[in-house]
Formats: sequence, C-alpha cells, structure tokens
Amino acid sequence: MTRLKPDVMLLAAGYGKRMLPLTETTPKPLIEVAGQRLLDRVIANARDEDLDRFVINAHHLAPQIEAAARERGLTVSNEPELLNTGGGVRQALPLLATDPILIMNTDAFWPEGSDAPIGRMIDLFAEKRPEMVLLCVQPRRAHGFRRSHDFCLAPDAHVTLDRGQPVIYGGVALVARSVFEGAPEGAFSLAALFDRNLERNHLYGVVLDAPWFHVGDVQGLAEADHLLASA
Repeated sequence: MTRLKPDVMLLAAGYGKRMLPLTETTPKPLIEVAGQRLLDRVIANARDEDLDRFVINAHHLAPQIEAAARERGLTVSNEPELLNTGGGVRQALPLLATDPILIMNTDAFWPEGSDAPIGRMIDLFAEKRPEMVLLCVQPRRAHGFRRSHDFCLAPDAHVTLDRGQPVIYGGVALVARSVFEGAPEGAFSLAALFDRNLERNHLYGVVLDAPWFHVGDVQGLAEADHLLASA
C-alpha cells in the first residue's frame, strides 16, 4: 500500500514580535540559528521524509519571503491582511492538492536526520482516519518552551487534557481538509480547530523521539544557537 504523501503548508506570515528588534528587518523564518535559516531547518525535516511540495504564506516583509520561496521552489500564498494560522491555511487551500495537508510552523524543528516522526503521523492518520494528528514533544526534550505542557497524550494515541503523559505541541499537524469546512471567515487560529477536535475526542498525536527547538523569541534563539553550536 502506497503511503500518503501530503503537501506541506509552511506558516511564515506573522510579525514575529517576540523576536524584535531582529524581525524589524528580517522575517522570523529567515533568521539564522547556528548558521542555518529557520526556514531551511524546517524544510529539511520535511524533505528528510520525502515530502517535496511546499506552499508558504507571506505577509510581514513579504518580498523577502517571496525571494526565499523562489530560491527554494516553494509556492507563495500572499496575505494582504494577516489571517493568523488557521485563516492562512484556509486561504492557501486552492494551492494545496492533497488530503490531508501537513502544516508546519517555521519556528520549531528537530536536528536534521534525528527522527522521522512525520511518517508515523501519516501512518496513524491512515489507521485512525481522524481529522488531525499532532506532533507531540516530551517537555524534557523541548528547548525554548516556557510552559509546563500543552496537552496530555494517552497510551491509545488520543490527545487529551488530563489522560496520559504531558506533552507540548511540536508545531506540526497533519490535518484533513474537512477541518476547514464551516471555519470562520478571515483571521482565526488553528488552536480553535485543535480545541474542537479535542472536545470530540478525535485529536491524535505522535511523540517526537529527538530534541526539539522552539525559536519563538530572542531567548529561544540564543538557547538554540548555543546548544546546536556545541553539539
């Protein structure tokens, strides 16, 4: 049986306010971490698992994102107004051919070649046929994250609020197109769709078996730079 091969939606439109002053002149996905741009680290995680079709959204400093997309063969979804994570994916749906779609934040990654969690996400999606499978990270393996956890992951792979091991959302979600049916117009967050599926007990997860780096602010950037440079 042929494994699903989803198109990848890269979220890159935001202002990156927690990375100021760096993001006054450089979009957050194009900031370098230990000598490599965040965007390239995220793309490498997907390409490691044979995914090769990418759409990226652009708003803040869009010409720089567009230039980077041309260099890497990515399709751009321009947002004249910022649509947040959910609205940005919804606008880009005509550019994404597959069902499901893999959505990736561009400020979180794992070391290239250290694990292959996307394949496990695809296999779980094929087995359970949920609307969403999330990448989950054990707190002890997370860098640049300053809350205790986001969810719990039960032994049966359900994402819950209180059953199973505490986990962090790893910024990668395999999502059925049906999730966006009836979604609000304009800007909205993917978190609202996560919560809806959580309430239905229809949210699943796969654990990343590797260190995970979240570069959401200047402190996270410094931590990732130090750890990756000394690895």
